[in-house]
Amino acid sequence: MRRRHFTLGLGTNFLTLDGCATSPFSTVDRLMTRAVHDSKMPGAILVIGHHNTVVHRSVIGHRALVPEREKLTIDTVFDMASLTKPLVTALCLMQLVEAGRLSLDTKVTALLPDFAANGKGDISLRLLLTHYSGLPPDLPLTAPWQGRDEALRLACASPLMARPGSTFIYSDINFIVLGRIVEIVSGNSLQQQARHGIFAPLSMGHSDFLPRASEQKIIAPTQYQDDGTMLRGVVHDPTARRMGGIAGHAGLFSREDDLVRYITALIACRAGQNSAFPLSRAGVLLMTTPQQPRDRRELRGLGWDIDTHYSSLRGEGFPPGSFGHTGFTGPSVWIAPESGSFVLILTNRVHPRGGVSLVALRRSVSTEVARVLSTF
Repeated sequence: MRRRHFTLGLGTNFLTLDGCATSPFSTVDRLMTRAVHDSKMPGAILVIGHHNTVVHRSVIGHRALVPEREKLTIDTVFDMASLTKPLVTALCLMQLVEAGRLSLDTKVTALLPDFAANGKGDISLRLLLTHYSGLPPDLPLTAPWQGRDEALRLACASPLMARPGSTFIYSDINFIVLGRIVEIVSGNSLQQQARHGIFAPLSMGHSDFLPRASEQKIIAPTQYQDDGTMLRGVVHDPTARRMGGIAGHAGLFSREDDLVRYITALIACRAGQNSAFPLSRAGVLLMTTPQQPRDRRELRGLGWDIDTHYSSLRGEGFPPGSFGHTGFTGPSVWIAPESGSFVLILTNRVHPRGGVSLVALRRSVSTEVARVLSTF
């Protein structure tokens, strides 16, 4: 199969198949371009994979709109927001499980005794990973607290919104606690554990918490703060920011090539092929197949979304058993492992003043991608 790059105006780079002058994904690119023109996002990188090979890339729009316009480039680094959960924290936790240092059914209180407050004594790591703990969505932000220790204290003191195991409630607190458990058991900070256990094995040289000053110029800015400064290279999530930028639920910065390396290694590992992915096939299957409590209808893997009310980015064409996740700042990925297909969208949709929802766009893009891939 021959591939050629074309530049078709608007600063958009298209990868076409079989030497065709028109991309089979032109309809998808038009959806993305229209969203940029309609100010739903400043710009975006779209990557489409099939049979675990990248078959299309497009780069559309701008990295920054203010204080000056900056053209989006393929090497742009993005704030991954909640994609930190499956990409880093859940994987670090699963590596410790495979090493025999934890069990998915370990009670949180075995490692954090104070977590038992307010009826949380029976919550297991599995319930945190699947968002069936019953904890509320976030820590309170009305009081001006600061620091990782205070975040953990608030998490341990948190009341429940539902009986553990009964209801799916997507909660950052779950992964704040999991991030701390990774640190307790490994003896490393979450950043160190991710560097040694994930980024180095996968050669993800531009992925990290607290990105280097040398990368500031290629980081996509997110949003103005109340004091008028623009967040750039500083995590957007306010809870993670209060925690110093390293947290189990948010804080990862990454870019296209690193993420494609991660995704393709994950798909290959799940298929039982030789892969650099730093987890066994059995571990990957646990992460990407339903692990929620029995008879619960909202399906979650260990860190990954499978079929919940957040799964609209699957679209109408990708099959049951596919999985993915979104980040509040704009990035998303959906993976269909049986066909080795994936849709990766990288954008800073909150730039410069909060942005709008991309739910409908993600659904439309995935639906059209699945339609095109079905013709290959």
